Amino acid sequence: MKLIINTPSQPDSKAGNRATAERWKMLLEKAGHTVEVVTQYHGETCDMLLALHAWRSIDAIRRFRDTWPRKPLIVALTGTDIYRHQYEYPDDTRFSMTEADALIGLHDLVANDIPDQFAEKLICLYQSTDEFQFLPVQDIARNAGAFTVCVIGHLRDEKDSLRAAYAARLLPETSAIRVVCAGKAHNEDWQQKAEFEMSENPRFQWLGQIEKADIRQLMVQSQVMVISSVMEGGANVISEACRAGLPVIASDIPGNIGLLGRDYAGYFPVGDEGALCELLYRAEIDPGFLATLKNQTRKLAERFVPEKELASLEQALRLAMQGCSERL
Repeated sequence: MKLIINTPSQPDSKAGNRATAERWKMLLEKAGHTVEVVTQYHGETCDMLLALHAWRSIDAIRRFRDTWPRKPLIVALTGTDIYRHQYEYPDDTRFSMTEADALIGLHDLVANDIPDQFAEKLICLYQSTDEFQFLPVQDIARNAGAFTVCVIGHLRDEKDSLRAAYAARLLPETSAIRVVCAGKAHNEDWQQKAEFEMSENPRFQWLGQIEKADIRQLMVQSQVMVISSVMEGGANVISEACRAGLPVIASDIPGNIGLLGRDYAGYFPVGDEGALCELLYRAEIDPGFLATLKNQTRKLAERFVPEKELASLEQALRLAMQGCSERL
């Protein structure tokens, strides 16, 4: 089929949703489809539109439905769609969900957080990574000189990006933990907060936006990754951590639990740097706890492989075609 993927993220963006669009293009082309990624859809002919974001892609979705009412539409739901926009902008977000012939959710618990009427057209897709597939997770050697905790992602409110830095301030003096954050500041306020934290907190380093190879190296050198988000649609960085054999300590939000599982041992209450500090210190001084986290992420690694992500994409294509046929 000829497919168009619409994403609001610009071609030069390092945002996760741009990476998702480009990865889906690559996977779908390997399966024999013709795929174009656009940031603005103008009604071009195609067999199907796949829109990333229910709310941010609303113009593309409306234009596609007006121009090609008899063609199938897939909408991929992001964290802000599910946990913010469907409440702040209900008309547009619900319109996209209603008009979609299939919905893609990126973690197991999405169905609990959208209206029941949409559950039957929801596909759960686990985002994949091949960054670490050539390095068996048990063979990745961590940096033994320090206990490095990495935080990877753009600095913004949804990510609560400095929570690990705040937790590190509470550690005992004997701790060897240092927090290294990699990601572009969303705005000047976040840049100022990161720079101030670096000046005041000797355990914290902010690298800013770095290249993919450098992110990979940071993960290889780290003992733990922290994901402190207040909302997530299903963070691809979790996939990367699991594939790298990197233990994760995560906020107890649906987007994290829906990927790591309810029985995962490394959750802390969202926004609670005291509880996060306790988990970080326990990971540093308790080899058994760290081994538990590592074993749990290792067991999840095969969930996040490209072959399974492609199978989910093809399932979404079939469901959209079926839904379109039934709608007509």
